[in-house]
Amino acid sequence: MVKNYAGFYYVDTGNVLFQCRARGKFKKENIKILTGDRVVITELVPSKEGVIEELFPRKNQLIRPPIANVDQVLLVFSFNNPAPNSELIDRLLIMVGALELDVVLVFNKFDLKAPENRLFEYYQKIIPKTVAISAKESLGILELENLLKDKISVLAGPSGVGKSTLVNRLVPGAKLVTGEVSPKIQRGRHTTRHVELIKLPQGGFIADTPGFSNLDLPKIERNELQNYFPEIKQNRKNCYYPDCLHVKEPHCYIRELLERGEIPAFRYENYLSFLEEISVREGSY
Repeated sequence: MVKNYAGFYYVDTGNVLFQCRARGKFKKENIKILTGDRVVITELVPSKEGVIEELFPRKNQLIRPPIANVDQVLLVFSFNNPAPNSELIDRLLIMVGALELDVVLVFNKFDLKAPENRLFEYYQKIIPKTVAISAKESLGILELENLLKDKISVLAGPSGVGKSTLVNRLVPGAKLVTGEVSPKIQRGRHTTRHVELIKLPQGGFIADTPGFSNLDLPKIERNELQNYFPEIKQNRKNCYYPDCLHVKEPHCYIRELLERGEIPAFRYENYLSFLEEISVREGSY
């Protein structure tokens, strides 16, 4: 099912897009059909209309945005206008990691690339699928298309970074409405109002969604947080204390890497901020 709009469910069978209603049993049993669901339909001949009869089990489900059977999340930021926010990048990386989904980290507006791009250069080292593109100028699009092929991908990221422009570039004819970035607040307006799967020419779907409306960290414990920071997870075994949280414990190898510049200050500061957030939630502070 690629879209739920105005009481209808739109089901792509590969050759035909059917406008469907759902059997009454779904409402009776309080079963909500989500974008991304795989379903069985009965075709109402000769029209392109149908009835949803059955719902296949889901391999996963997101709550906000409501979508099912996702393969990966595209976290889209921009080199400039607006400038990338490392705290939001790291927060979203943790959220996606907790959902056990693959991540593709996309930096758009390569044509506005500033001389200093330490964020992009560092994330390239720790996130295997990190790409630089310009949706406007079609730079890096082929590399991204190869990462999207035959997968269901969900877009996420702040407003104004060019998500709708990117979909319009990937899918000629999509004609999604794009928003401008406010010069005053350096943020854009959200232009997407519902969840929709758009078929990609090379195979697969991309979900243009209203975005992740809840940015709270997932329910993880303090000692689990470091598992979402690859540079900490890989080096924590070298700390003197096995349960080191890398805050003020003596002989902490992570802080040694920080002092040597091998872990940048912004990553460590985000880690400490998230650790405090989790501690407050747990009542540990």
